Amino acid sequence: MAIQVGQQAPDFSLRDTEKNKVTLSEQKGKNVLLLFIPAAFTGVCTTEFCNVRDSLSFYNDTNAVVYGISVDSLFSLGKFKEEQNLNFTLLSDFNKEASTAYDTIYDKWFNDMNGVAKRSAFVIDKDGVVQYAEVLENAGDMPDFNAIQETLKRLN
Repeated sequence: MAIQVGQQAPDFSLRDTEKNKVTLSEQKGKNVLLLFIPAAFTGVCTTEFCNVRDSLSFYNDTNAVVYGISVDSLFSLGKFKEEQNLNFTLLSDFNKEASTAYDTIYDKWFNDMNGVAKRSAFVIDKDGVVQYAEVLENAGDMPDFNAIQETLKRLN
């Protein structure tokens, strides 16, 4: 079932590229931006995350923690983070638990690579409530970062 604005964000615990466990419910008191992507090292995913990297000061100024999430292994995400000089946390959803909870799994993707996350964005407020939700069917589209940033401004 699609995540709706106003509902409590589904909790999850995932490993970051340093093998640390990150639990969403432990982020209460901060705004959180979750960005799900289909696959590291692909063109649109790289562009999206590099744009976030270059705008990280905005997210810091709005008391927002940014998490990039992919079903890639934490090892490949670590290499991706290193090569792109990403300055925010990447989380491996290798077992597809968060992607399933947020209803962002492609049943069919390209070249028979099924079960990857749809490109999507969720803003979660300091109380753990979803304030923005966008799930894109076309992996070539980008989230509406203007709307995301307006949502974060409004929360402060």
